[in-house]
Amino acid sequence: MAVTTTTPGVRIDYAATLDHRSKMLILVGVLLSLFLSSLDQTIVSTALPRIVSDLQGIELLAWVSTSYLLASTAMVPIYGKLSDIYGRKIILLFGITIFLIGSVLCGLSSSMIQLVIYRGVQGFGAAALTSTAFAIPADIFAPAERARYMGIFGAVFGVSSVIGPFIGGILTDAISWHWVFFVNLPVGLVALAFIFTKLPKLHSGVHSKIDYAGAVTLLIAVVPLLLSLTLDKTVHGWGSPLILGMLALSAVGLVLFLFIEMRASAPILPLHLFRNRTFALTSMISVVIGITLFAAIFFLSIYMVNVLGVSATEAGTTLIPLMLSLVTSSVISSHIVQSTGRYKPIIIAGMILIVGSLWWLTTIAVDTSPWMVRLRMITLGLGLGPAMPMLNLAMQNAVPREDIGAATASRQFFQQIGQVIGSAVFGAVLTGSLTAALTANLAPIQAQLPPAMAAQLDPAALRNGGSAGGEGAHGAVADPATRIEQSITERFNLQRDLLTRALRAADPAAIHTLVADPQTPAQLKELLASVGTLPAAAREQALTQALASLDNAQATALAQGKELGAQISHAVKISFTDSITAIYRYAIVLALIALALASFLPEIPLRTSYHHETPVMME
Repeated sequence: MAVTTTTPGVRIDYAATLDHRSKMLILVGVLLSLFLSSLDQTIVSTALPRIVSDLQGIELLAWVSTSYLLASTAMVPIYGKLSDIYGRKIILLFGITIFLIGSVLCGLSSSMIQLVIYRGVQGFGAAALTSTAFAIPADIFAPAERARYMGIFGAVFGVSSVIGPFIGGILTDAISWHWVFFVNLPVGLVALAFIFTKLPKLHSGVHSKIDYAGAVTLLIAVVPLLLSLTLDKTVHGWGSPLILGMLALSAVGLVLFLFIEMRASAPILPLHLFRNRTFALTSMISVVIGITLFAAIFFLSIYMVNVLGVSATEAGTTLIPLMLSLVTSSVISSHIVQSTGRYKPIIIAGMILIVGSLWWLTTIAVDTSPWMVRLRMITLGLGLGPAMPMLNLAMQNAVPREDIGAATASRQFFQQIGQVIGSAVFGAVLTGSLTAALTANLAPIQAQLPPAMAAQLDPAALRNGGSAGGEGAHGAVADPATRIEQSITERFNLQRDLLTRALRAADPAAIHTLVADPQTPAQLKELLASVGTLPAAAREQALTQALASLDNAQATALAQGKELGAQISHAVKISFTDSITAIYRYAIVLALIALALASFLPEIPLRTSYHHETPVMME
C-alpha cells in the first residue's frame, strides 16, 4: 500500500497515491460494510410474524422498521460531512461498532418497546455505513476509473435482497428470530477487522470546524417530518394537533437549518452545492426515484397476496427476478460507461425502462399469472440497475472533491426521504381508493342480500385483505367465499344439534329455541309442541326426516353461498387490482418527471485524475 502523508490544508489524492491492490482491498472492506447494512434491511422482514407472536406487541410492529428508518435517514447527511472532516475510516468503524451493539441489543430484546428502541440504535450506526461506503469509491478511484466499479455496489444490494429473506426464514424456523440479529456479528466483526487493518484514513487533509448547530437543526427539521409521515393516520389523522404540530416544528427546524447553513464555515449540507446543476438535479431525481421505488415494490406484494392468492413467502420471491436483473444491468451498464465515458445515455435509457415497466404494471389484472408479474419486475430491474449507480457517478463527478462525502450522503438522504414520502402518500392513496372501490363493487351484491347479511359486507374490514388461498396480508382468515361457507355450515350444525336435542331427548331449552325461531316450519313447530307425548321410535323417525330435510336445505344454501362468495371475492380482487394499478399510474407521472429532469443533466467528461477540479461540459 502506498504511503500517504497528511499536510494540513492540502487534499490527499488517494486515487493517485494508492496502488491497484490496495484499492481492491479497500473495495472489499467497503462492500462488506455495505452488505452488512443492506442485509439487515431484508433479513428482519421474514422474522416479524414470529417476533410479534413472541413479544406480543403488534401495535408496535410498524415501528420496528420506522425507528430504524428515522435514525438512519436523519443521520446520513451528518455522517457524510463528518467523514469529509475526519476521514472515512473512523466514521465507518464507528458506524459498524454502533450497528453491532444495536444488533446484539435487538437480539436480546424481551419486549417490543425494547426492540423498537434498539432498532433505532441499529439505524444510528447503519447511516454511517451507507453514507460513507458510497463516498469511498470517489476517494480511491478517479471518475473515469470509477465507472467500472459502480455496478458492484448495486449488485451488493441485489444479493442481500435475494438472500436476506431466505437466511431470515431459515434462522427463524431452525433456531429463533433472535438470530436474524445475532448473524450480523460474524459479518460485522470480519468487516470491522478488515477495515481497521486494510483501510487508510481516507482523510481529506483539510481541517474544518464541526457544524453542531447545523446538525441539531437538521434533526429538528427531519425527525418530526418523518414522524408525521409515518404515524398511523387512522389514529393520528393529517389534521390532528399532533401531526400539524410536528409539521410546524419541522418547518421551523428547516428555516433555522437554512439560516445556519448559509453562515456556517463548514456546513453539514453545503448549500452552494445546489448551485451545481448536476447535484441539484440528481437530488430531485433521487427523491422521485425513492417514491417510485417504494410504490413499485411494496404494493406488488399486496397484489400478489390479495389478488393472486399466493403466500407471503411466494410474494417475496417475486422480487428475486427484479434484484437479479438489477444486478445484471448494473454491472453491464458500468462496463459500457467505463468503455465509452458516456453516462447520460445510460441514465436516460434506464429511466425510459422504468417508465415502461411501470406502464406494464398498470396492465396487471385479476387473472395475471405470477410469471407475467415476474417479467414486469425483470423489466423494472433492468431500468433501475443502470439509473441508480450512474446518477451517483454523475453527481460525484460534478462536485468538488472536498464535498464528495456530504454530496453523496445528501443524495442518499434525499432518496430515503422519498421512500418515506412514498410510504405515507401512497399508503393514504391505497386506503382511500380501496375503500371507494370496494364500496362501488360490492353495492350490486349487497342489493341482492337481506339487510342483515348485506350489513356484514363491510368495505373497511375487507380492505385488510384476504388471499384466495389462505391468510391475507395482515393475517386475515380465508377469503369471503370460504367465510360464507363456514358460516352456513356452522348455522346448519347448530340446527342439527337443536333438532337432535329436541326430538331425541325432548330438551325443553332446545324446543323453546326452535319454536321461537321464525324460520322453523309450522309443521315442525306442531310436532315439537307434542314431542313429549310421542314414543321414542316416533321421535327418532321424525328426527331422521327432519335431518334429511336439513341436509337438502344446507346443500342448496351452500351452492347459493358459494356463488355469492365467488362474486364477493371477485369484487374484492378487482378492487385491490384497480387501486394498485392506480398507484402505478401515479408512479408513471413521477417517473416521467425523473426522466425529464435527467434529460437536463449536463454530461461532464469523466475525470482521469483530480489535478483539474474544474470540469468542462461535454459538447
